[in-house]
Amino acid sequence: MSRGQAHTLEAVAAAMVLLGSIVFALQSTAVTPLTASTASQHIENQQAEVGEGLLDAAAENGTLKEILLYWNDTTGCFHGSSACPNHAYTDGGPPLPFGEALNETFRDRGIAFNLNVVYVDVDASGNRELAERQLVNFGRSSDHAVTVRRTVTLHDDDVLLAADGSKTGTTLAETDNFFAPNLDQSGSVYNVVQVELVLWRM
Repeated sequence: MSRGQAHTLEAVAAAMVLLGSIVFALQSTAVTPLTASTASQHIENQQAEVGEGLLDAAAENGTLKEILLYWNDTTGCFHGSSACPNHAYTDGGPPLPFGEALNETFRDRGIAFNLNVVYVDVDASGNRELAERQLVNFGRSSDHAVTVRRTVTLHDDDVLLAADGSKTGTTLAETDNFFAPNLDQSGSVYNVVQVELVLWRM
């Protein structure tokens, strides 16, 4: 009987030592400015939700497709992009309704963003591959950046826009200088692209 009590006492003592070690380890863990917190995760989730909402609304009202068609067919660049031929805007979104919405929603509130376009390209051998074009470049994103995406289908009869945002009369089917190639010469779909919005705090 005394031997059983001794074993029980040893087990209780071992459990107390183990519990004490765990409590000590938790209390001594260093918390640095880079440690992820519930608050920062909440901010990231909020940014993602706002970004998704903005992309969805822009896709619904057509302003998301407009930025893809804001193309200077002569120079092979987006109108007014400051890093031609890399086609990137560096001070904010393009001067169109969706670009203005990006600036008001994010840039003016201290949130940086990059806007990338992923599309299907064709290499010299005729093989299809994914390619990426950066449309807005605020620099390298932080480790806590969030990314939201929206797919846009481009059609042969979509019309390119002039620098003032008006329609030029030139359709995608009539240009050989657009950043994305025509994937279906016999059909009405020109290409399918994915607009990728990357957000982080400045």
